[in-house]
Amino acid sequence: MARAASQARIADEKLTITGLKQPVEIGVDRWGVPHIRASNMADLFFAQGFNAARDRLWQIDLARKRGLGLLAADFGPGYMAQDRAARLFLYRGDMKKEWPCYGGDSKDICAAFAKGINAYIDLTTRDPKRLPPEFKTLGTKPAKWKAEDVVRIRTHAWMRNTLAEIIRANIMANADPETDLLRQHLDPPLVPKVQKGIDLQSIPLKVLDNYRLATAPVAFGKERLAAPLSDAWTWTKVTPLLEVIRDTSMQGSNNWVIAANRTNTGRPILANDPHRLHAVPSLRYLVHLTAPGFDAIGTGEAIFPGIMIGHNGEAACGLTLFFGPDEEDVYVYETDPKNPDRYKYNGRFEPMTMVKERVSVKGAGKQTLTLKFTRHGPVIYEDTRRNLAFAVRTLWTEPGTTAYGASLISMRAKTFDEFRDAMRNWAVPAVNQVYADTSGTTGWITAGSAPIRKNYDGLLPVPGDGRFEWRGYVKPDRMPWVRDPKKGFFATANAMNVPSDWKGLTEPVGYEWWEPSRTRRIHKVLGGQKKHSVADSMALQTDVHSMPAERLKAVLKSLVSIDRDTERALTLLRNWDNRLEVDSGAAALFEIWWAKHLKPGLLKRLVPNDAARALIVPGDVESILRAIEQPSPRFGGDPKTERNGLLLTTLSAAYRDCAERMGANDAKWQWGKIHHGFFEHAVSAVRDPKDKLSFNVGPLAKGGGDSTPMMAAYRPMDFRVTLGASVRIVIDVGDWDKSMWMNSPGQSGDPRSPHYNDLAPLWAKGKYVPMLYTRKAVEKALEARITLKPKGR
Repeated sequence: MARAASQARIADEKLTITGLKQPVEIGVDRWGVPHIRASNMADLFFAQGFNAARDRLWQIDLARKRGLGLLAADFGPGYMAQDRAARLFLYRGDMKKEWPCYGGDSKDICAAFAKGINAYIDLTTRDPKRLPPEFKTLGTKPAKWKAEDVVRIRTHAWMRNTLAEIIRANIMANADPETDLLRQHLDPPLVPKVQKGIDLQSIPLKVLDNYRLATAPVAFGKERLAAPLSDAWTWTKVTPLLEVIRDTSMQGSNNWVIAANRTNTGRPILANDPHRLHAVPSLRYLVHLTAPGFDAIGTGEAIFPGIMIGHNGEAACGLTLFFGPDEEDVYVYETDPKNPDRYKYNGRFEPMTMVKERVSVKGAGKQTLTLKFTRHGPVIYEDTRRNLAFAVRTLWTEPGTTAYGASLISMRAKTFDEFRDAMRNWAVPAVNQVYADTSGTTGWITAGSAPIRKNYDGLLPVPGDGRFEWRGYVKPDRMPWVRDPKKGFFATANAMNVPSDWKGLTEPVGYEWWEPSRTRRIHKVLGGQKKHSVADSMALQTDVHSMPAERLKAVLKSLVSIDRDTERALTLLRNWDNRLEVDSGAAALFEIWWAKHLKPGLLKRLVPNDAARALIVPGDVESILRAIEQPSPRFGGDPKTERNGLLLTTLSAAYRDCAERMGANDAKWQWGKIHHGFFEHAVSAVRDPKDKLSFNVGPLAKGGGDSTPMMAAYRPMDFRVTLGASVRIVIDVGDWDKSMWMNSPGQSGDPRSPHYNDLAPLWAKGKYVPMLYTRKAVEKALEARITLKPKGR
């Protein structure tokens, strides 16, 4: 009777859909997770596509149009420049070489996924009320997908280091390599070499405009939407450069795996929280996929089939970015003074490949976009006055480099050896994969294509004249990995982690890594625990201990001041536990000091050149801390005295700043009063103000910061959290229903859905919900069931 009563509360819907072979059930649990059950793999991925459109149609439709360069057809001339930029980085190679990279059935999977999306689009044509409200706001309709659309789009992936090469060139042109280290520490240490034929002064920041535009999210504004054809090419800088630099430099992740003999359950525990830009709808989408021979639950992106993080009932995996591999190079060419579409290579001028594409533009009919390519890749900037052209060689143009594509293979691996085999196909992005299975095996594998450079370091643009070429890629078996680590756990957080005794790499795999604050904190906590639990992993993922605060307080320890505000500030910090808790006044003081006063003051002292200093933001935490801990002659006078004066002066200013923001009574200060999560929808800027349906989510008081394990990176102008965990997962390997997860702000992308923002309050407080897997547990938590029946059956 209890079961019957429970079932009565489930909302049932039955739909007849063209394209299925057998009926499929989609059960939606109380947290918005779809549990999809099918009789065969083709129907399973069809249903996954159908469900992705059911929950995220606006998001996936916009992602496809952005990636393929189709925005102007819907939104007008203001999007032509972004379309052209995106088309420069589309995969244009042989699809017969592309599909096998992701497994023998990858084409079938993607075809089924696309057909499922299209089936839902057909349903919205029959029942327009199902269309998300964004389509009405902007007067557009969703477009149909092809299988190749799933893998041809590249620019949503994380890739490096085009941006860093151009920024470094501009800093070194105005300062020196030592100054650039304040922006990005290099490990192993290296002085970037300016190659013969490169004039750093001739590399403007404008070189980045098309690259930035290709990788930028879609922004909406009334002026841009109304732009006439004559203004089409003025919309090339939709995201400020410093914002792009910050967002790119802050993306990372945490993951770890704990061996069974170090847990309180006697089973391995695996945890993962990838850090990306916060968005609404959420970047990640949790889904449970079940068919004969396959039963997996986990997360990926709504635009791609399968899962990339999660488990299949026997093995679990989770990933972070492996920051080492440098997957891009900027090439500078001498062009023919008589014909700028010819560039010099091996002593002779050769023609660029010209591609002219006719595109539809809303309100302007058909227009022509001209794309140029050298033998290395897309041309992103031309300086006809200096007879120069700039192009990017990037893994995006190579077969098999769609983001996370090899997860179509790895999600089915059930042993460590099978998982390693799958990782041989993994190209982009370069990742640290942690692994665990029900046999008790745990491990770590680095995967991703790492270009080999024999005669240059890849840190600065190089001449494209034939002297500086990639010499293949590091073979997968040479990349670091370990099975059953001796210490009983393995953890990564984007810092340099190539073992010093690893013999597989004869040259550094890369130089630009994340600063080590999160890594050190995670290893300290895990190393100090005799027995680890699922609750411990959740606590560590939401840990707000600040290693930078711990280090700066050690420097402040001996300092005193006769100034009342300064001495009060010193007292607050000395009595503080270094935790960026939401209700901590000392945390607010520290972060305001660090972000608004100390870092700017230090950089002004050490980098007198305004142009160079502007490009260092947000700055490399490790380099900045070392500059403070070990003051150099660049401080002037007696370095230690000058350093101490800077610390006290900026701390006093920070205390007064806090008083202005939160009142004179420092006992009432709280970090969460200013540090907040806010998920801003791209369409919110152009919505009718009379519309009562809210697209934005927040503000929500939030703890943590840029360098805490619970990443909550913020923009200093208003302390809004812009980047952090896109999803959190903790897996109890073997007792799967005890696994936990959290998405933000919700599973659905439809503002009308209760699952659009229902997880946001839990996310803000560091809470989790169960990641249910067994049929019995799932059935108890269902709130809706959608049955898809094949048409004609």
